[in-house]
Amino acid sequence: MTKIPDIIKKAHKKAIQVRDNSYSPYSKFKVGAAIVTSQKNIYTGTNVENASYGGTVCAERVAIFEAVKNSEKKILEVVVVTDAKKATPPCGFCRQVIAEFMSSKTRIWLANTKEILECYKAEDLLPKAFTPKDLK
Repeated sequence: MTKIPDIIKKAHKKAIQVRDNSYSPYSKFKVGAAIVTSQKNIYTGTNVENASYGGTVCAERVAIFEAVKNSEKKILEVVVVTDAKKATPPCGFCRQVIAEFMSSKTRIWLANTKEILECYKAEDLLPKAFTPKDLK
């Protein structure tokens, strides 16, 4: 795996911390996420489940929405944290939302609460993504 930059180590710690705030009474699967923007700011999110299931929002999207709320729309890095031993990638819905704000250099770091396990280019996890360019 690629050498882990300091900002990713910091984002990993923040994702671990916010994961504790997960509202996941149905799945019992807590997820924390941290987004690093082009301005080098870190925004975090955790999953929020809903009894209607369709109202559930994943940690990655919560973090992205937080960045957008703060006028940041360029994602450089995404860190996803669970307590699973095996790396857990973002769901398809989250991959599509990541695609909206990613560049060709955006990386997705998959981690658990102890360590970062894997790293992928976002475009490798969602090849041929539908993006704003497709609307032109």
